[in-house]
Amino acid sequence: MDFGLVLQTDPPASQVISLMKRAERNGFRYGWTFDSAVLWQEPFVIYSQILANTQTLHIGPMVTNPGTRTWEVTASTFATLNDMYGNRTVCGIGRGDSAMRVAGRKPNTLARLGEAIDVIRDLAEGREAEVDGNRLRLPWIRDGKLPVWMAAYGPKALALAGEKADGFILQLADPYLTEWMVGSVREAAERAGRDPDAVKICVAAPAYVGEDLAHARDQCRWFGGMVGNHVADLVGRYGEHSGMVPDALTEYIKARQGYDYSHHGRAGNPSADFVPDEIVDRFCLLGPPEAHIEKLRTLRGLGVDQFALYDMHDAKEDTIDAYGQHVIPAING
Repeated sequence: MDFGLVLQTDPPASQVISLMKRAERNGFRYGWTFDSAVLWQEPFVIYSQILANTQTLHIGPMVTNPGTRTWEVTASTFATLNDMYGNRTVCGIGRGDSAMRVAGRKPNTLARLGEAIDVIRDLAEGREAEVDGNRLRLPWIRDGKLPVWMAAYGPKALALAGEKADGFILQLADPYLTEWMVGSVREAAERAGRDPDAVKICVAAPAYVGEDLAHARDQCRWFGGMVGNHVADLVGRYGEHSGMVPDALTEYIKARQGYDYSHHGRAGNPSADFVPDEIVDRFCLLGPPEAHIEKLRTLRGLGVDQFALYDMHDAKEDTIDAYGQHVIPAING
């Protein structure tokens, strides 16, 4: 199983770079960041420094979207980084939550997202693609490679991930929901004539290593609020108890009262007060190293290829080190 580190690009950027270097030393193979231009610093500028200061780490957004940048700009940015540092980038992409809503725009449609996946990949790998009715190609690209991994929760998005994406990003670590969603992605891939096992599976969730579960829950409760934004969209689209989305995903947002993006992805987020301990335990990895190892083995058995660790809490360095010393060797040793 691969391991990834997920960070926000809060200033100073030097701290983000330092944590990514620490992750690589501890056996992590991927470095991911949020991508929301108003809330945090521009990630692609920072990626250049992360790549320059690491040797093997693969870098990308978790996640970008089709609306913040034009598609040829996104493709050219990835391709430039790959040309400078080797093919060490990955494009995580979704409809856009904070990046679009904070700027007063709606998330992109799935149709637009599906088109963007094909165009960005084709352009970044040197092939011709159509953008706004014009055939474009980046003529300087040689041997470019850009895997595009899609974040999804709902049935239509899961189907799109299976049809088009090189990888599927699931932002929660509940084994029951993981099994259901991975199955949906792989069924869609098979229907599309693809090898379902060729679609990489990445589970992304906060991890906090320690014996004080109450403190760990409070440090990671924000995650249930973040996921709740997407769940609220699903309930709005499909209704409650529709059978289209598992109740195990939707039930907990009944007490949700809106969301303030100024606290997005941060410990102590008051917009996540509605999230019960049970959801924090299901969606995250908490407790001593043995608890993390047990849950990761379960997830690996469900076909998960990578666990990407959200490290937005008060024990960033300690968590990275604990994974490097105890968890990663136990899983991959």
